Amino acid sequence: MKRLIVTTATLGLFATGCMTGPDYVRPDIATPDDWVSEKADGVAATPVDIATWWTQLDDPVLDGLIARALEDSFDLQIARVRVREARAARGIAASSLLPTVGFDASATRSRGPKQDFDSGSPVSGGLSVGPGGISRTLTVRGENVTISQTGSAAGGTTGLTISPTGGTPSRTSDLFASGFDASWELDVFGGNRRGVEAADADLEAIIEAERQVMVSLVAEVALNYIDLRSAQQRLAITESNIDAQAETVNLTGARFDAGISSELDAVRAKALLATFQGQVPRLEQQVASAIYRLGVLLGGEPGLLLAELEPVAPLPTAPAAVPVGLPTELLRRRPDIRVAERQLAAQNARIGVAMSDLYPKFFLSGGVSSQSNVLGNLLEGGSILGSVGPSVNWALFQGGRIRANIEVQNARQEEAAIRYEQSVMLALAEVENALVAFNKEQVLRGTLQEAVAANKRSVYLANERYTRGLEGFLNALQAQRDLFTTEDQLVQSESIVLVNLVSLYKALGGGWDPDAVDMEPESAAVAE
Repeated sequence: MKRLIVTTATLGLFATGCMTGPDYVRPDIATPDDWVSEKADGVAATPVDIATWWTQLDDPVLDGLIARALEDSFDLQIARVRVREARAARGIAASSLLPTVGFDASATRSRGPKQDFDSGSPVSGGLSVGPGGISRTLTVRGENVTISQTGSAAGGTTGLTISPTGGTPSRTSDLFASGFDASWELDVFGGNRRGVEAADADLEAIIEAERQVMVSLVAEVALNYIDLRSAQQRLAITESNIDAQAETVNLTGARFDAGISSELDAVRAKALLATFQGQVPRLEQQVASAIYRLGVLLGGEPGLLLAELEPVAPLPTAPAAVPVGLPTELLRRRPDIRVAERQLAAQNARIGVAMSDLYPKFFLSGGVSSQSNVLGNLLEGGSILGSVGPSVNWALFQGGRIRANIEVQNARQEEAAIRYEQSVMLALAEVENALVAFNKEQVLRGTLQEAVAANKRSVYLANERYTRGLEGFLNALQAQRDLFTTEDQLVQSESIVLVNLVSLYKALGGGWDPDAVDMEPESAAVAE
């Protein structure tokens, strides 16, 4: 026993210092020192704090919608369930490092033939003489047995028969058994610990995926809210132009009736009015669709926000300054990059799991059992048996399966490494594209603002000259069309500026606070 204890302790110490497979080292991916794209006014590569970037748009309604979405969104509920699942899976993997203990108990009753005459069996009975001979009745261990002798009492014995009175004698017996057994795999070569390491990294990847859902959800709510306010503003402009054009229709109709202008002017005014009116159903549909999408994003029915969001409100205001940080910060802030890195770490650990199959597996097992015909005697010393000892299991020949599996895991690790690098490059490209789009749309917005101001002046001058009879109605009509077009384009451009800003914040990984969590998640500590 002493030798066994020493051997077990030696194996345990060896198990803590030997692990198959490569230790994980995060790849060093080169990133540019600064962004390639030209930056618009207010955009600078200064340190960025965009955990709650939407608050910079200064819209309390949007703030409230995002807060509710972060609580009740269906996508986030699914992501949180996946985190729970991954935590449970990690617990399953960790259980391989601990002993397993089992208990079993049984009670059986058996019934079978009984021995007629045992040595020392108590026998009792009587003798009777009748016309047919001598008959002796005995009781052996509670069973009645009849012995019959044929022939006369005076003559000789001609025959002897022994038979049970009530049929074949039987015996009932009980057997009670119970026992404990335990087994512990000594993780000598670290295969189980590598499995826990992989489960830790898988859990961390799922947590990062939940954060990625948060980033996407916040951006999606903001984008739909911008679509809603943009459609409402366009609808308001259209209705304003309808009112103005209705006055023009009345004016041209009155001038035609008075013989001052031609019927063509009146018809053209009515045509332009109908054009403006034709824009209304499409814009109303866009307003309703945006509200319905927001309702579902908040984890409710499509009509959840109708009463709340139907009143017309202006577009949010873009901030004057937009710090974007440096490219190197993406590795820290973007959850999708962090997901890819954790998946690489998990796959690296699985190489060690596969390699551990090349080596023997050592077990320490033991058990205690007890058997007795009487339930109350199970704990008596004479009924208890015990055993303990080590064992080894080594798959010496598997037809190349083990080495093929190692090659599979190596290939998957290489694929995960490439995907990690690819995710970094795609993230850089996404930010660059968002910077270009944000920059160029601001230039276009400035041009449209100038165009709207010029077209308002043009409409005023054209209408004045028309009413004075200095010019025909065609110039006034064209000026009204141009004004409506540029006003509508300006609203769309302002919304696109905001959309591009949201896309930029999303590309930068905004929507969660990386400083509130461990930036370098390590595998959870496991008791050896």
